[in-house]
Amino acid sequence: MLKQGIVMSIDITMSLVATWLAFSIRIDGFHSPSGNEWIPYWFGPLLALPIFIHYGLYRAIFRYTDLAAIKQIVKGTAVYAVVYTVLLVVFHINPLPRSLGLTQPLILCAFIISSRLFARFWLLSGAIDPRLRILRRRLLIAGSGQSAVQLSSALQNSPEYVQLGFVSDDQTLLGRNMMGHRVFGVNQLKSIIQNYEVSDLVLALETGQEQTRKDIISQCEGLPVHIQTASLTLGGQHASIKELDIDDLLGREHVPPNVELLNKRNHNKVVLVTGAGGSIGSELCRQVLAARPIKLILLENNEYALYAIHHELSQMVASFYPGVVLTPVLGDVRDENRLREVFSHTQPETIYHAAAYKHVPLVELNPFEGVRNNFVGTRCCAKVAAEVGVSDFVLISTDKAVRPTNIMGASKRLAELALQALAHKPGMTTRFSMVRFGNVLGSSGSVVPLFRDQIAKRGPVTITHAEVTRYFMTIPEAAQLVIQAGAMAEGGEVFVLDMGEPIRIIDLAKRMIKLAGYSVKDEQTPNGDIEIKITGLRPGEKLYEELLIGNNPKPTEHPRIMKANESWLDDESVELETARFKQIMSERDIPALKTLLLKLVDGYQPEQESFDVLTDNGQKSPEHDLKIKP
Repeated sequence: MLKQGIVMSIDITMSLVATWLAFSIRIDGFHSPSGNEWIPYWFGPLLALPIFIHYGLYRAIFRYTDLAAIKQIVKGTAVYAVVYTVLLVVFHINPLPRSLGLTQPLILCAFIISSRLFARFWLLSGAIDPRLRILRRRLLIAGSGQSAVQLSSALQNSPEYVQLGFVSDDQTLLGRNMMGHRVFGVNQLKSIIQNYEVSDLVLALETGQEQTRKDIISQCEGLPVHIQTASLTLGGQHASIKELDIDDLLGREHVPPNVELLNKRNHNKVVLVTGAGGSIGSELCRQVLAARPIKLILLENNEYALYAIHHELSQMVASFYPGVVLTPVLGDVRDENRLREVFSHTQPETIYHAAAYKHVPLVELNPFEGVRNNFVGTRCCAKVAAEVGVSDFVLISTDKAVRPTNIMGASKRLAELALQALAHKPGMTTRFSMVRFGNVLGSSGSVVPLFRDQIAKRGPVTITHAEVTRYFMTIPEAAQLVIQAGAMAEGGEVFVLDMGEPIRIIDLAKRMIKLAGYSVKDEQTPNGDIEIKITGLRPGEKLYEELLIGNNPKPTEHPRIMKANESWLDDESVELETARFKQIMSERDIPALKTLLLKLVDGYQPEQESFDVLTDNGQKSPEHDLKIKP
């Protein structure tokens, strides 16, 4: 109330000054009021205050004065001008000039707008503690299109950043001002960062500027600048800053998806995804939904994960895909009766089987559950699918199934063998296929969130071995390729995704440290910012992964998808071995489990003695094994 009273008093004073100035302009000299000339001095404020209160001029927060607030001021003073003029005309107050009804409100409007803008400037300039003002991040925006303008506008009042300018590859804008800030050229970037002590560079480039994006990131590596990217909401109504996209970390070229293949097994079909709440399963659901199936069934054994993906997809259906039916189902792929109930009731035409335990150290400590879920569960799911007449069944596999050194990889290779056996069974009508690929960045257990957290804490960044390499792919790209591979299946194929060149984990860590604006602390640079610490290989971990067991992979119509040429077992043999596995698991017989895996999984080479976390009799503590996988 006190602040509103002060503002009203200022407006009253400005009204009196505006009246005096209007008189002085009319007589072309300084006005000294007398007689009736005092009347407009006094009824001006009496009219203005109730009108301005009605239009909310005293409810506004001055530090956020914007175009909308100025419009309200103009509306209020326009109404005031009409009433003010009518009173002057109706009451014939002489010797008052009638032009006063126009000039006084115009001057008053200018005064009020100026006062509000001055207050905004003064408040924002004093919004930050002077002791902290020097700590504001010095920001440069890369881009000159709508995204850059939107971001600049969003950060205008930021207490955290001070904007230094824009960087653009548009030659017509160089040296000019945009949003009050200078536009620099991309080729000047290195000198700008150094001369202006830029702490943050935010990429706000438009679609089609991927090469410019790569050039900018490449120029900035090794410089003490934190590179981030702009995040715009749907419609560009809001902009914020986030860490670099995973694509930027990989530097990997995307191949546009084949829309025909994406739709082939999904459009106007009934589709079911197992493990629908997981990293890959949830992205498969999003990609399938975009193909507009008749119905999408989400099968998941984790209640919260199912709730989260169902809630997300429901919003997408309401906004973009009306008519698609979503069916959330709680169930376990190891429960044959539940599977038969679900499949019989929903009659899926296409199934994407993404339900699996994939965390290598955890499965190594819980081998029976790993095999039961990844192998027995897959076998069970596939048999019921064939029984109810599902047209297509696509298994999500892993590069760790190739010559595995751990239980997780061996269990996934067994899952592949189970499907291959069914696919080659005489009279089989269900098309079974498998898609094998490496690590996906951003999934649960991914190394990228771990590294980001460690970098934010200024290290150390931990890796298990300096020579560990991995194939990497983003989740959306992996899901798209899985769907496209499944669309090419004729039955029994093991598709292998082209993951590009393997990446050394230590190189990824160094790149992330440098792109965050820090330097790596090592023997060559002992004064660096963040140290990389080697912790040692974990149980079952390989230095490198492979995608092929056999040789001579065959190309497909998609440049990123190949067909592997590998051996398989007949269904009768797999059925016998499945029964044997169930017996071993019921007996909790570790040596027998290992012996059977060695017999069935080509190239299985366990690098340590297998044990179960509940039955190791204290011989080994598993605590150090529960780490994020590379």
